Amino acid sequence: MNTWIAVLATAAGCYALKLGGLVTPQRILEDPRVRRFTELVPVALLTALVAVQTFAAGRALELDAPRLAGLGAAVAALLLRAPFLVVLVIAAGTAALLRLLTG
Repeated sequence: MNTWIAVLATAAGCYALKLGGLVTPQRILEDPRVRRFTELVPVALLTALVAVQTFAAGRALELDAPRLAGLGAAVAALLLRAPFLVVLVIAAGTAALLRLLTG
C-alpha cells in the first residue's frame, strides 16, 4: 500500500508542477532572472547526474579509472564541439574499452 501512496503522491506532484508552469503569469516568465534560471537548471541537474554516476558506487565514493577516463574523453569531445550523441558514444566506448583491457 505504501508504494501506491508514493506513486500517487509523485503523480500529484508532477501534475502540480506542470500546472504551475501553465498558470504562471507571462510577465514573470519574461523576467531576465527567471529566464536565466530556467536556462541553467538543466545544466546543473545534468552536472549533478554526471558527478554522481562518475564518483559514486552505491552510497560510497569510488574513484574508478575507466569512469574517469570516459568522463575525460567526453570533456575532450565537448571541447572539440562534437554532437551530444557522439560525446556519449566516445565516453561509453572509452570506459568500456578500459574495462575490457583491465578486467
